[in-house]
Amino acid sequence: MSAAKAPPRGAARDVLSRYTVADLWALSAEEARRFVTDGADPQADHVLAWELLYRLEPELYDRLVRAERIHPDLLAWLPQGIDRIVEVGAGTGRLTLELLPRAGEIVAVEPAAPLRECLLRRLAAAEHGHRARLVDGFFDALPLPDDWADLVVACSAFTPEAGHGGDRGLAEMERVCRPGGCVAIVWPNNLAWLAARGYRYLSFGEDEMFVEFASLDEALELTEVFYPRAAAEVRRGGRRRVSFETLGVNPPRDVAFRVMAG
Repeated sequence: MSAAKAPPRGAARDVLSRYTVADLWALSAEEARRFVTDGADPQADHVLAWELLYRLEPELYDRLVRAERIHPDLLAWLPQGIDRIVEVGAGTGRLTLELLPRAGEIVAVEPAAPLRECLLRRLAAAEHGHRARLVDGFFDALPLPDDWADLVVACSAFTPEAGHGGDRGLAEMERVCRPGGCVAIVWPNNLAWLAARGYRYLSFGEDEMFVEFASLDEALELTEVFYPRAAAEVRRGGRRRVSFETLGVNPPRDVAFRVMAG
């Protein structure tokens, strides 16, 4: 990966203010084809800004991921003792490390090379890390055969938009899932869209959930970047544990899923 010219460390600019059109070099030709439209500007396009974040500051994103923990009851619901799992949009391993004990073979699909590099380092240090194989790929072109996996899952990555899933991406996830297997969208962002396509919904627990930042300083820094509207409240609270309610987002406690017909 080429050295990136990221914003100065002292400037905790939020994601939507962080990059400019001059940073589009960080995208490959294939990524640009998928994510960049005519006149695209990352300071006006939230999705494009996040794509640049993944490629220019993957460690910054990884620090956020480590703090946003999935509800344990949701993790317990995911199948165990199965042969094969495919995770699409694996990122730096928010869910991947939790999947390692559950299957003999895991394929983690992630298009952003810097995120794959971060995940590779985490897997090297993890128990059962050898079970996971990282591959380059997009939702709508999964490099896997039909009916391959018992579980096909995405966490906080799938959306109805074509570049991050859409109908073609959902069809691909279903294609590589075997009859009787499960396609699961963890922490979904458009329940009505998924329900219209035959997906059921579950939410786990009613307890308050928190983003578990490593320190107060990290809570202040990362909130400024990722949740700027809540930054003042986090500063007033003065704690490293910040509720998802304070940040104004739904916590990672829900899943939309479909069991494929046998």
